[in-house]
Amino acid sequence: MNNSAVKFTLRDYKPDDFHALYEIDQACYEPGIAYSKRDMRAYLQFPGAECILAGTSLEIAGFCISARQRTRGYIVTIDVLEKYRKSGIGSALLREVERRLAANGVREVGLETATDNESAIAFWTKHGYRTLGVEKGYYPGGRDAFAMTKILVALARASKEGR
Repeated sequence: MNNSAVKFTLRDYKPDDFHALYEIDQACYEPGIAYSKRDMRAYLQFPGAECILAGTSLEIAGFCISARQRTRGYIVTIDVLEKYRKSGIGSALLREVERRLAANGVREVGLETATDNESAIAFWTKHGYRTLGVEKGYYPGGRDAFAMTKILVALARASKEGR
């Protein structure tokens, strides 16, 4: 598949999408890291949670779940089916999530990603996320995670401070 030619649209999650999202998460992550149905439902129902989907004419290609509380946001997960990776879907999902978080007063976004997941680390770094530290044993089996963060209003804050 020529990923540069993938046409997709972004839309909000609807409860009818749940099964497809669960299946995508199972395909994107190994057992123990992929969410259970119970966990995924809980994340989708968090206060301040939002889920955006990327769809092609044929199927849901990916999604991103975020949550927010006051000025802090959190990326719960971003999942893109393997055949659609490197097509811009993940970046489009992230831009829209960050835009919505910022519009709701979020100034800083956090997430965790496995320390051995080089493609994920490269993705987050490319989008301006910086490593805060390592969370030992974050994932099942004792795998470590990088805690990463991004300031969404760095330019606005710098201009207010006269920089």
